[in-house]
Amino acid sequence: MLILMGLNAPRKDVEKVKEKIVSKQCTPHEIPGSLKLAIGITGPSGNLTIEEFLGMDSVDEVIRISKPYKLVGREMKPEDTVIDFGNASIGGDELTIIAGPCSVESKDQIFEIAGALNELGIKFLRAGAYKPRSSPYSFQGLKEKGVEYLAEVKKEFGMKIVTEAKDTQTLPLIAEVADIVQIGARNMQNFSLLEEVGKIKNPILLKRGLAAKMEDLLMSAEYILSQGNYNVILCERGIRTFETHTRNTLDLNIVPVIKKHSHLPIIVDPSHGVGIWDKVTPMAMAAVACGAHGLMIEVHSHPEKALSDGYQSLTIKNFKSLLENIEKIASVVNKRMNYAELHVDK
Repeated sequence: MLILMGLNAPRKDVEKVKEKIVSKQCTPHEIPGSLKLAIGITGPSGNLTIEEFLGMDSVDEVIRISKPYKLVGREMKPEDTVIDFGNASIGGDELTIIAGPCSVESKDQIFEIAGALNELGIKFLRAGAYKPRSSPYSFQGLKEKGVEYLAEVKKEFGMKIVTEAKDTQTLPLIAEVADIVQIGARNMQNFSLLEEVGKIKNPILLKRGLAAKMEDLLMSAEYILSQGNYNVILCERGIRTFETHTRNTLDLNIVPVIKKHSHLPIIVDPSHGVGIWDKVTPMAMAAVACGAHGLMIEVHSHPEKALSDGYQSLTIKNFKSLLENIEKIASVVNKRMNYAELHVDK
């Protein structure tokens, strides 16, 4: 159920509505929009009636939501969610570029890559300190030491840090440093972890699972919003199909479909989506063309020496070329790059 009130509704009227919801053993979720104040209701709302709220002061409309996802849907919030980071935002008409290596491998490595990306005006650095891998014998990341290096990079360059929390145990340490906490594809339905990240203030980057349908992804996001964290970014990173000529099948269909059904921003990770470095640029361009709010690109100074995902990583030179290409596409679809100046060789 969704209760709509005027943006200028007296605070006492809003609180009375929320108190009534709580008295019915349900949870209110207050989400201001550009035109209305929406109060979503989660919990056993089947026993609530529209009439009991329509008679309350400042209530304009009461709507029953038929979809299983309540808080992430357009019925709850018709306008796009835009997450503000001060000098950048994710959502709306900005095109956000998140870039960096798959994992933190050493202090020298992460500083070299971060410095090069910072010179290009990139504001969001992605790198894994903890690396959940399919094989227990693969490089698992530098863990606590990797988090320490990311904190030093953040202090040195002022970049926003995007890194993954692999479980509830590592979440507190990650949340101290990360500006965006990433939930990886294999954890998309780790409901205990989703509930915990729903209780923190950090924006959450939620990657689509390996075989997840759109509704599965949105329901996982619902777990986070239901705990009070409304700053969630969805990420398409490829799904597993019968096709084997690329690492995954990058499902760009989901971008416009998500934008129709949900107000949350959605970005695309073409690096994992195809898994082959020279296919990343064309798929990144396609992602921008179909309306993605941003891209996550793996970049490494020496991909041939990378301890994880080197084959899908771009060199700094190739990344510069990618930026030039997507800047052209962005202008066509009325997106603006979210850095002040692009320092690439013309």
